[in-house]
Amino acid sequence: MGQRPNQLTPHASPQHFLGAAMRDWRNLRKLSLAKLKALIRYDYSYMGRVERGDQAPSEALVAAYDQALEAGGALVRLYQQFRQGADIAALSRSHVAKAGPHVANGQPALADDPGHQATSDEEGVAVPCRTSDGRIIFVSIPRRLFLGGAGAAALGIAGAPFAQASSPAPPILVPERNPIEHLQEVRRVLIDSDNLFGPRQLIPKVQEQIHAITALREGKRGADRRQLLRVQTQFAELCGWFHQDAGDHRAAQYWTDRALQWSHMAGDPDLTVFILARKSQMAGDVRDPVEAVDVAEAAEESARPGTRLAAVAATYAAHGHALRGDAQESMRAYDHARELLHGDINPDSTWGVWLDDAYIDVHRARSLSALGDHQAAADGFRAAIAALPAGYHRDRGVYLAREALAHAGARDAEQASVVGLEALAIGAETGSARILTELAQLDSDLQSWRAVPSVREFHDSLNASVLHEAQ
Repeated sequence: MGQRPNQLTPHASPQHFLGAAMRDWRNLRKLSLAKLKALIRYDYSYMGRVERGDQAPSEALVAAYDQALEAGGALVRLYQQFRQGADIAALSRSHVAKAGPHVANGQPALADDPGHQATSDEEGVAVPCRTSDGRIIFVSIPRRLFLGGAGAAALGIAGAPFAQASSPAPPILVPERNPIEHLQEVRRVLIDSDNLFGPRQLIPKVQEQIHAITALREGKRGADRRQLLRVQTQFAELCGWFHQDAGDHRAAQYWTDRALQWSHMAGDPDLTVFILARKSQMAGDVRDPVEAVDVAEAAEESARPGTRLAAVAATYAAHGHALRGDAQESMRAYDHARELLHGDINPDSTWGVWLDDAYIDVHRARSLSALGDHQAAADGFRAAIAALPAGYHRDRGVYLAREALAHAGARDAEQASVVGLEALAIGAETGSARILTELAQLDSDLQSWRAVPSVREFHDSLNASVLHEAQ
C-alpha cells in the first residue's frame, strides 16, 4: 500500500491554506506529486513541503500548478490574497469552500461548476494602464471599483452599462416558450451587443446563462439534456471569446477548454471542430505558431463535408504558418481556405456563416504584416474594412488598429497615426483589449516620429484613454 497522505491543517495559517488548496487541485485532477513534477519540472520535496504548509511557495510555482491543473486562475488569486496579508476568514470566504470545512474535506467545485466562475465585486477586471517606462499593460482592479466609475472613466465609456452588469438580474426563462429557443435568442443578443459595445459588461451576463443552464440540466434526461448541454457549450465558447477580447487570456483558455470538454459530452462533432478552430485562433493571438497550426489541422481533418468549418480552420492555420515565417505555406493555406469556402457547401449549414472572402482577406493582411510585407498588408486591411458589414463595430476597430500598424511598418507615420486615432475611438467605446494592445504597439513603433503633429495627437489621445502607473 502507498503511504497515506499527511492530514492537512488548512486553517493553521494562510500558508497552510494555500498549500492545502494546491493539493486539492492536484487530487481533483487525479495526479500524484510525481506525475505533476513531470509536468512542471519542480523539485518533488519542495512541492510536498509547500502542500503541507511547511514552506511558502514561489509565485512561479503557484502559476505552474494553476496552469497544469487547469485551475482557471483560482490558485493564483489565492496566492495574491496570501501575499496581501488576507486572514484565514477572508480566504475561506473567497475560496471554493465558501461555507463549512475547507475543500480538502469535501469535493472541490470550482473547476467543474461554472457557477463558481460568476463574477464577484472583488474579482479583477483587466484595464489598460501606461507604465512609467511608457509601455501599456493590462492590470487587474476590483470589479467594485471598476463599476464604481474608475474603469469606465479610464476607457471613456458611459457608466450605465457597467452599472447594469454590477447587479445582474437572474436570467428569465419564459415558461410558455421552449427554453432552448429562448437561450439561443439571448445568445444572439449577447453577440450583437458585443460587436457594438465590447465584452466587459457582457461577461457576467453570459456566465449567468451558463449557471442557469446547469440548473436546467438537473431536471432533464436524454435528448433534452444533451440539447441543453450543447447550448451550454456555445455559451462557454462565447464566454471564452469575451474574455479573449477583454485581454484575459487565462480566463479565455479556461472557458474554451470547458467548451471543448462539454462539446464531447454533448456528442456534437461540428461544435467540437468549431471550438478546435477557435483554439487555433487563440494560439495565433498569443503568437504560438505550433499550436495554431497543429490545432487548426486537427480541426480541418475532423470537419464534416458541406460545412465551412474546414475553411475556418485553414484560415487560422495560414496565420500560424505566417508566425513561423513561412510565407509560401501561409499564402498556400489562404488559397486553400478560399477553395474550401467556394466548394460544395450546404446552404443550410449554420457553421461559420460569417466566413467570407473579406474575412479571409483581413486575416491574410495580418499575416502579410507578420511576414514584413507591410504595404501589401495595409492595402489588404483597407479593402477588407471597406467590405465589413455596418454592425461589426468592434471588429472594425481591431482591423483599423492592425492597418495602422501596417502603415507604421511601411514607414508612413502620418497615415498610421490617422488610422490609429480611428481605431482608438472604437477601442475607447468598446474597451476591447485587442484594439488597445495593437495601439500600444503602434505608439511604440511611432516613437521616432513623435515630432509629427498627427503622431503626437495620437500619442496624447492614447495617453488620455488609459490609467497611469503611480509615480
